[in-house]
Amino acid sequence: MNKRPVKIESFKGKKVTVMGLGLFGGGVGAARFLASQGAEVTVTDLKSAEELSASLKRLDDLPVKFRLGKHNEEDFVNVDMLVVSPAVPNDSRFLQMACETSVPIDSELSMFFRLCPAPVIGITGSNGKSTTTSLLGEMLKEAGIKTWVGGNIGISLLENLEEIETDDVVVLEISSFQLEYLARIEMSPHISIITNIAPNHLDRHKTMENYIGAKKAIIHYQQEGDYAIMNYDDPILKKWEGETKGRHLWFSTTKELEHGAFLKNNEIIINHNSTNTVIPCSTQINIKGIHNWQNIMAASYAAILMHADVESIKNAITGFAGLEHRLEYIHTTNEVQYYNDSKATTPEAAITGIKAFNSPTILIAGGYDKQVSLRRFAQECAGNTKCVILIGDTAKTIQKLIQDITGKKTKPEIYMAASLEESVKKASEVAEPGDIVLLSPACASFGMFANYEERGKKFKEHVRNIADS
Repeated sequence: MNKRPVKIESFKGKKVTVMGLGLFGGGVGAARFLASQGAEVTVTDLKSAEELSASLKRLDDLPVKFRLGKHNEEDFVNVDMLVVSPAVPNDSRFLQMACETSVPIDSELSMFFRLCPAPVIGITGSNGKSTTTSLLGEMLKEAGIKTWVGGNIGISLLENLEEIETDDVVVLEISSFQLEYLARIEMSPHISIITNIAPNHLDRHKTMENYIGAKKAIIHYQQEGDYAIMNYDDPILKKWEGETKGRHLWFSTTKELEHGAFLKNNEIIINHNSTNTVIPCSTQINIKGIHNWQNIMAASYAAILMHADVESIKNAITGFAGLEHRLEYIHTTNEVQYYNDSKATTPEAAITGIKAFNSPTILIAGGYDKQVSLRRFAQECAGNTKCVILIGDTAKTIQKLIQDITGKKTKPEIYMAASLEESVKKASEVAEPGDIVLLSPACASFGMFANYEERGKKFKEHVRNIADS
């Protein structure tokens, strides 16, 4: 394929610092792109070379300088540009240095937004982002639309800019951290999907108001002709009408909408521009939980807006087995089913995971404390689990919250485990035929694992070891 030249500002010869290489692709993508454009790139990260080995391998072939295990002041003041990982705290003293010396600050996703020639569909929300992003990508590809999927899902598309054409479609998962930087360039996607809003990352955003404000950037800079697809069942999102110049579109699992997407007779109905579209797929859906119905409706609505046909949408839905670490079925041993929901890093996501099952559930939960309330999660544990096995920093907090709940005649057995391996072993000991063992932590993995992916993979490894023993 002949690549077309990207019409962009020249980076040739500019000194650029990439702050935060990370493990999920954004820092690597920015460094590779800038180096390919002739910039003098320095990558700086507080992690060691050993911790970043997988990412460093992807930069082996490029003339990039590395400053690992520490930051040096000169990399933030004697440069033409600073590209920052969204995970870097806003109060970093190195960011302050750059601001004080008038160094332009950018992010990988913001650069991509400015330069991308194709329409962008952006997906955010506290839960369901990755599933909706992946499913929508499959719908559009099934319909024969050339589609690029990336963003917070772990894929930088900066390097693909020369291949992306104006008739293509880009589907991006966007986090609240990324939206903070997108707001600085006052850009929003052509189609924005917001799955839901619940407390998350309050250790970073400090208040719920700040978190909501960051999320709202995905629609705040839309123009006439753009679309905002939002969850009608979410009380916070219902207040967002009027927050964008784009057109509001709704989806609901609880109400038939005169204009919007909803469920009726186990079919998805989309009423849009006086056209009634029926997507008959309910009996063939492979992913569990009412939350996944919401994800499916949101993705279907966006696919319809991009002129995907019903048959392609249906085929994508019925062929979608779900994503790794998201209510992922692992194994059945001794008539006990094991599920990996390691991506449930918030109380709301874990509550959704518990509600997805009708069978007696043995829950493994706990982890890093993101300073969000775990009270509702504890109530769900008290009412709808057979047993709770707790690990990590939040274990004692969750234990106390469950024990302090009044009005419950019976409460789950609670066990404390020193490790994930110990928790899986304990679960296998107490489980009886017909039970579900569910890893749905309600917390981040930091302190015990590099990320939720490593936690999920270790869980699967431990489950298989039990099955083989």
